[in-house]
Amino acid sequence: MIGALIIGCEIAFWIFVLSGLSARYIFGWKKAGGILLLCTPAIDLLLIAVTVIDLKNGSKAELVHGLAAIYIGVTIAFGHRMIKWTDQRFAHRFAGGPRPETRPKYGKNRAQWERQGWYRHLLAWVLGALLLVGMVMIVGDASRTKELERIAFGWAGVVVIDFVISFSYTLWPKKEAREG
Repeated sequence: MIGALIIGCEIAFWIFVLSGLSARYIFGWKKAGGILLLCTPAIDLLLIAVTVIDLKNGSKAELVHGLAAIYIGVTIAFGHRMIKWTDQRFAHRFAGGPRPETRPKYGKNRAQWERQGWYRHLLAWVLGALLLVGMVMIVGDASRTKELERIAFGWAGVVVIDFVISFSYTLWPKKEAREG
């Protein structure tokens, strides 16, 4: 049930984002578009509430429970950036807006962009780890929540790998190929 809910929440997130942007740019309903976009945090609250209730009612923590915390951490840390990215493309395509920004390809700007992405990833991990710890504390039974700890540590390893990759652009900036 929780796995389907996580998938459903991810789908609902994008339905609300795309509906909000469609209302704003295609139909010209700015207020309705804003309201639809503001509904996305409610999806996150629903997901975490159902996950905690499921664990509190006796379920043993599994990967899907941890994915709920990861999903929420990532949504909070990257959600605004994802919505901005989508918003720029909708504005350009349907409202004559300027060409969307693209990520820098070379040099210091690319290095800064990569570092900012890592900072967001770190924030997502911190938020997700706090949610995982909160779930462990609410359940109060270490034998049923061991998987949540494993997920937090595994994700920490991914954050470390991302750090190495992201900061490598600072040490060795990508250079534009020279014609010649």
